[in-house]
Amino acid sequence: MAKKSQIKCILDEKALHTVTLDPEKCRGCVTCMKRCPTEAIRVRGGKASVAYERCIGCGECIRLCRYHAKKSSHDSWDSLADFKYKIALVAPSFYGQFNNLEDINIVLNGLLAVGFDDVGEVGEAAEYVTDVTRRIMKEGSIPTPIISTACPAILELILMKYHDLSDRLLSTLAPVDVAAKLARERAVAKGVPEEDIGVYFISPCPAKVFALKMGLGVERPYVDRVLSVSDAYMRLVPAMEKLTDIKPLARMSSTGLCWGISRGEANSTNGVKTIAADGVEQCVKILEALEDGGLMDMEFIELNACVSGCVGGVMNVENPFVARSRVHYLTRKLKSEMNTIDSISKPVEWFMWEQNPRLKDVFKLDENRLAALSKLMEKEEILKTLPMVDCGLCGAPSCTAFAEDLVGGVIPRDSVCVRMQAEGLKQ
Repeated sequence: MAKKSQIKCILDEKALHTVTLDPEKCRGCVTCMKRCPTEAIRVRGGKASVAYERCIGCGECIRLCRYHAKKSSHDSWDSLADFKYKIALVAPSFYGQFNNLEDINIVLNGLLAVGFDDVGEVGEAAEYVTDVTRRIMKEGSIPTPIISTACPAILELILMKYHDLSDRLLSTLAPVDVAAKLARERAVAKGVPEEDIGVYFISPCPAKVFALKMGLGVERPYVDRVLSVSDAYMRLVPAMEKLTDIKPLARMSSTGLCWGISRGEANSTNGVKTIAADGVEQCVKILEALEDGGLMDMEFIELNACVSGCVGGVMNVENPFVARSRVHYLTRKLKSEMNTIDSISKPVEWFMWEQNPRLKDVFKLDENRLAALSKLMEKEEILKTLPMVDCGLCGAPSCTAFAEDLVGGVIPRDSVCVRMQAEGLKQ
């Protein structure tokens, strides 16, 4: 297997707005600003704003906003009219949304009842990715510890802030992209014209909306539309209650279903030293430790931006801990033997990135290196005058961010530290 080529470092200027703000509801409380892992949010004029080139779609701002001023973007359910043959891709975490579910086939048949012509399981695709991961680790083509790229929010975070870790990224396609490729192939094999096929993913989080719309690691997006779990759930519940004939549609094993919860992917690697973290703040700590040369005794690292894994996505309807428990319960009802790539006669290369995701220099102070160096020196001088308490009163998440906004011209040059001004101190 060929080693990954060097990843080029460029700025992606076509950031997709997968998290939007309702200014009518925003109270300027700074909660979202203080918890954003990439400092993408500012609060000025009493309202929050998002620097979308820094947004990783983790959904923390949506989760924390008590005024419901943030919301995730996704395609409308009406978009089902866009294609003649519609395929729904179901994430493992989706099954955890339903109370008293005894058979995942009920969900799959319910999707057919609400307008889809076929269904695909992301969990099945996850098992193929697991098989490929095991082979890559055995081959040793990526330095350990290898970092999972299944969570697109974490992948984006690394591409933005942790460039030195890029050679450790697992260069496999995301399970949802594998599921989409398989679903298209199966539909074409049935005689469905390629142009009639529409692949729809039911997403638990805005990061997956971003990844699928932009096409992370692929030459072109394989998914045509991305729907929200909440939209699908409201239509599925009554449809599932009316089902009289449950066809056995499920292909995945308990291994694939476990990918919907934290540590599911790590556990599937079998026999290697792993670490799994969930919640974006804990993931940042792991990445910082790894960047500082720690955790070198580990072989595989699984990171999920959402607490408890994908069941914790902000586009879900159920409490993540309840959903996690339900997924655990359902794993006992599935076969234990995992699907492998040999069973579908695909080579390892079929599951690999088609192109490397691009590193992003969103934190540089200027495109010109000399100007950037000058601004860096100016920023350091400004920081010497600030209290360095990161109170957020100025509308920036930290004193460092305030200084960067000053030298970058984001705010007027005569702007002062609000805290020091209030305390009657001279900046």
